[in-house]
Amino acid sequence: MGVVSSCCESCFQSRRSQSYEPLLLENEREAVADLLQYLENRQQTNFFEGSPLSALTTLSFSDNVDLQRSAALAFAEITEKEVRQVGRDTLDPILFLLSSHDTEVQRAASAALGNLAVNTDNKLLIVKLGGLEPLIRQMLSPNVEVQCNAVGCVTNLATHDDNKTKIAKSGALVPLTRLARSKDMRVQRNATGALLNMTHSDENRQQLVNAGAIPVLVSLLTSSDTDVQYYCTTALSNIAVDGVNRKKLAQSEPKLVTSLVHLMDSPSLKVQCQAALALRNLASDEKYQLEIVKADGLQSLLRLLQSAYLPLILSSAACVRNVSIHPQNESPIIESGFLQPLINLLSFKDNEEVQCHAISTLRNLAASSEKNKQAIVKAGAVQSIKELVLDVPMNVQSEMTACVAVLALSDELKGQLLDMGVCEVLIPLTNSLSSEVQGNSAAALGNLSSKDGRTSSDDYSAFNDVWEKPEGGMHQYLYRFLTSADATFQHIAVWTIVQLLESADPQLTSNLRNSPILIPNIRQLAKTRSSTPASSIGGTPRSHRSQSQSYQETETGDGQGEIQLLARRILELTDHDGDGSMTPSAAASQMHPGTSVGAESIRDHEELRKSVREAFASSTGH
Repeated sequence: MGVVSSCCESCFQSRRSQSYEPLLLENEREAVADLLQYLENRQQTNFFEGSPLSALTTLSFSDNVDLQRSAALAFAEITEKEVRQVGRDTLDPILFLLSSHDTEVQRAASAALGNLAVNTDNKLLIVKLGGLEPLIRQMLSPNVEVQCNAVGCVTNLATHDDNKTKIAKSGALVPLTRLARSKDMRVQRNATGALLNMTHSDENRQQLVNAGAIPVLVSLLTSSDTDVQYYCTTALSNIAVDGVNRKKLAQSEPKLVTSLVHLMDSPSLKVQCQAALALRNLASDEKYQLEIVKADGLQSLLRLLQSAYLPLILSSAACVRNVSIHPQNESPIIESGFLQPLINLLSFKDNEEVQCHAISTLRNLAASSEKNKQAIVKAGAVQSIKELVLDVPMNVQSEMTACVAVLALSDELKGQLLDMGVCEVLIPLTNSLSSEVQGNSAAALGNLSSKDGRTSSDDYSAFNDVWEKPEGGMHQYLYRFLTSADATFQHIAVWTIVQLLESADPQLTSNLRNSPILIPNIRQLAKTRSSTPASSIGGTPRSHRSQSQSYQETETGDGQGEIQLLARRILELTDHDGDGSMTPSAAASQMHPGTSVGAESIRDHEELRKSVREAFASSTGH
């Protein structure tokens, strides 16, 4: 406040010495006297109402620039020490001062407005009263101090969602983008902060791209200032949420990935985190999935994945998950040492999203390579899943059961998985409240029951061990699915029963043949073509590669006919009379090699995935 008082006092002393006193209007003299008195008792004075505000208002609207300076400086210092919701009677004189031609008045008035713009209600009122236009003019000022304060005010205003579109349409983005290149670090920080605040909606992001912000933001990733790095990295992360923008980035910014990989080793944790999130969003596209690995991003991601800081763990786990979508990245990720850290994160109970990213990555890594599947099982993933799956959140259960379904596609691993007792945890989950957990668990059981090129040494005793337990065992699970209103569930059940019967295991055949609840329902399905709708399980694009004969979900009317044919095949194998005849070779021709339910959604990005589990909808991260 001393600065304001001395400014006022020197102003009036100057006038007295130069005989300017008669030039002051009576009300201005009174306002000066009142203001000096209020400043002496500033601790007890409320400058936002009554006589103190009236005195400031009189000086603000004066034609005397010295009085305007005093008022502007007073407003700046008062608002720096105290911010509260104010009305039009407070903002009008400050907005008037913004239009002054005097640089000092502009600087102080924009500082005062920026201080008041910290308050949520004030943000809205400032824009409503036309505050953007004079702020834009001040951003074009040649004076760095004026630029800095004006941009800082716009930054604060842009934190309110209702203001963002108005700012974008006001013409402010072009000068903001230009000032982001300022040689003054304060202006850079404010300008990049304002640009960041404008990236939280599709429309505003497009306005930013049109204003030429992308090359500016990318160039500033190499800034020496941590705040500028953070603002630019976060803004680019938000911009990269949009597929069209990712294509523009791919075409125009060849150094983007390298810069972001470098920033994952920044001394600043928040910069590291945002760099990983930006790479996660970019990795929604195949080009970037490959480029991140090529730029040696895996080692930095592995380090972040093993940190003790949750945001770093989460951002790196999300990034690795997207990178793992590309089949060419599966082996490099495993060879870089990710398996054990990912398995360790399965038990990360502090954050469900981390668990989902970790298990989804493991599932992706298992998708196309027998060698990778075996490495994942050898590293202990299935044992961890078995120990955790019944107690984790439903979304994690869905991912875990889908992972087991993918691993169960391997003929070499089926016996190991059965010996581990995975059926004991899969069966209870076929009765989950979640339809996708039910479907994934059933698909895993079905994949475990099928095998290309069966031999007499194949051991199906694990299915006999769980025929009646736990929770009703395979017997009750198959009955629930056979009688389900969901045609996909019916399809899984009859297909699995065919696989079990074709194993030629005497005990299994006896259990199925003598079931009083399965055979009547199978006979009904064999006689009547179902008209129930197929479920949405596995309705997303399928894995890039299928392996072995496995359960293949059918979404068309042809699937209804296949249920009927499979039911007839069951009756043949159990020596029951069916409604029609069908040779084994004809039955086999109906079973096309395909993917399991659990394998169908593993190659789509988080933001775009619309599987039956809605948890993985941005995420593609941002």
